[in-house]
Amino acid sequence: MPEPREPRKQQVFSITTAAESQTADRVRREKRYALSMGVRTVCFLGGVVLVMQPQPWAALGWLMFVGAVFLPYIAVVFANAGVRKKGDGPSPFGPEPGKQIEPPKNNPLDRG
Repeated sequence: MPEPREPRKQQVFSITTAAESQTADRVRREKRYALSMGVRTVCFLGGVVLVMQPQPWAALGWLMFVGAVFLPYIAVVFANAGVRKKGDGPSPFGPEPGKQIEPPKNNPLDRG
């Protein structure tokens, strides 16, 4: 009779629960940063145009300048806050407690 195998000592990973790859995480953060810098550019150009207009448009232009000043800091904070997400797949260790289908209360085949 063969001897029983020892349980694995290494951690087993399922592809459905694996974290996002570093490349995908970097690309996602770069896109988020580029979008923020695009919004900053629009704020700056809008501020240049609106400051030259009569009130209340000039006040809106100054607000856009303020946004253009603070957006780089906000964009960097959000881009670097990219903690890699884990997958939302099922557990590789079987069904979770409480999520199993319960049998019917009365079985229609037991009519006898």
